[in-house]
Amino acid sequence: MDILYEDNHIIIVNKRPGEIVQGDKTGDTPLSETIKAFIKQRDAKPGNVFLGVVHRLDRPVGGAVIFAKTSKALSRLNDMLRTGDIHKTYWAITRNMPPQPADTLTHFITTVERNNKSYASLKPAASAKEARLRYRLLASGITYHLIEVELLTGRKHQIRVQLSAIGCPIKGDLKYGDKRSNPDGSISLLARRIVFTHPVSGNVIDVTAPVPTTDNLWQALADSIAAPQSPSNTTHDE
Repeated sequence: MDILYEDNHIIIVNKRPGEIVQGDKTGDTPLSETIKAFIKQRDAKPGNVFLGVVHRLDRPVGGAVIFAKTSKALSRLNDMLRTGDIHKTYWAITRNMPPQPADTLTHFITTVERNNKSYASLKPAASAKEARLRYRLLASGITYHLIEVELLTGRKHQIRVQLSAIGCPIKGDLKYGDKRSNPDGSISLLARRIVFTHPVSGNVIDVTAPVPTTDNLWQALADSIAAPQSPSNTTHDE
């Protein structure tokens, strides 16, 4: 269990791509049940372990996920999620460079449950929900680019469909326009950072998930953010 933060009321774990946060029609064991079993064994709890799902990540996405260990924390975290008081930042690797180095995107997203896919439009529609995010380009390689995304709303597949709408599908995301899948079935989207005020103690919680250590591309792009810039060829008057 890769625990990023834990106290009596909440636990934040680093979800691996391929895991599901909550039970679904596949019948696969969700991360929530894995954590409950882990806590029960670690703490030698005789009864059932309470664990509330605060938010979800798509199955092929990795990174930080919050769970509530008490009903009080769950209720308050749910309210904070609705009011936008839980701030989530994502990192995405895209094959194409975004049209602007930084921008705010607004689309109207419609989700079709039949094929589990969302569609983005610049114009409102009857069943569409407004989706907003901010992004900035962090680093570029020869072929791939690292983009930081701050979610301003929480819609299904929001980052995936909005980046695709500006010509930047996420690496490995065949559903939203990339050309090739990743070998492990993941997409190159990471729930990088979560910042919020603790619902009980009032302390600021600021948690960052590490980039995948087994992926050289993630490592190279992340390292290049902090790399010193090459000096420009300039001349100076004597």
